[in-house]
Amino acid sequence: MSSAMRHDGRRMNRRDAVHTAIAGLGATALASCSKPAGEARAGGNAPSTGVITWKAQSDHPTLASDYEPFVRFCANVSELSEGKLVVEPHGPGEVVSVREMFDAVKTGKLDLAVTFPGFVDFIPGTSFLTSYPLGLDRPDQWETWYYELGGLDLARRMFEPHGVYFLAPIQHDLNLIHSRIPIRSFDDFKGIKLRMPGGLIADVFDAAGAKTVFLTGDQVYPALQSGTIDAADFAGPATNFNMGFASVAKYIVLGPPSTPCLHQPVDLHCALVSLQRWSALPKHLQKVVEYAARRFSWDDYAYVQRQNIAAWGKFRDKGVEILRLSGADVDKLRRVAMPVWFKWARKDPLSGEAFASQLAYMKNPSVGYLTDDMLVDAKGNRLSL
Repeated sequence: MSSAMRHDGRRMNRRDAVHTAIAGLGATALASCSKPAGEARAGGNAPSTGVITWKAQSDHPTLASDYEPFVRFCANVSELSEGKLVVEPHGPGEVVSVREMFDAVKTGKLDLAVTFPGFVDFIPGTSFLTSYPLGLDRPDQWETWYYELGGLDLARRMFEPHGVYFLAPIQHDLNLIHSRIPIRSFDDFKGIKLRMPGGLIADVFDAAGAKTVFLTGDQVYPALQSGTIDAADFAGPATNFNMGFASVAKYIVLGPPSTPCLHQPVDLHCALVSLQRWSALPKHLQKVVEYAARRFSWDDYAYVQRQNIAAWGKFRDKGVEILRLSGADVDKLRRVAMPVWFKWARKDPLSGEAFASQLAYMKNPSVGYLTDDMLVDAKGNRLSL
């Protein structure tokens, strides 16, 4: 979300009933937070009423399990600000394409975007703003890193030079691998054509022997259906079932119960705001938006988890088989992943700073995933920044 580069999906024709239901929810919330007729936008300010209007877009299709919480977030900002700040929700492609969302925030075409932070491939440090293979793998760990270990400040320093304010991380879900062919062990990744979101994550699976490709969200279903790819990373079970993946991929590949997602266990998204708009916003309204974003993050997470519980049974009813890799497979992938972590951490100072703090956290007994003697490459050479 999985994303940015993973979720450039537009509205799909299949599963019209689901689409209609979610669209109806969106329309209701949009009506509650739409701007009054004739109100001037002019940098978000309406001189006659004092109402500020923002245009927001999510990178998730309206079919996705987390689109409804995004619409609720926009409505909550309006309610909590007593109508002083109105945020208009839009789905992907309704204002700009997902690929254009970052630039749209920079230029003010969008005031706010909810998207995948790794979308901005010319800011290497964004690889460490959401989970990566066999790093921190629990939502509470990422929440701790962002809000207590300096992660939020680092994220803001990465985006500020580009005229973008990193408002908040948005908790979401784990990602799944859907496959047309059985992948029962680490070695089975070798040679398969695998859709991944690029960057650090793709580099890890390339190092494991897969042939990774990047496809936008709307391209994943037809690529699986046609056999252009063998397998694909995408979002969690509820979203993926709604998008029809049960019909085009016979298998879902997970790790063992202790490590259910090997590649992107905490598919954090983020809320980005035009720095110009943010700076012009009165302080009390900045506090409203910050509070609403934090609430949105956990509302989104809990809502998606509830949808996921029902989705697993739907996959089973469609005959989809869940394959689980072993703890030994996890160890093999971690040995492949660690040198890639360090390679990306060396790309610029903020990348190194972000990864160093996460590495220290993973070595701390509070997490305990790593020890110094584990930090070696395939030849036994010590890995360091």
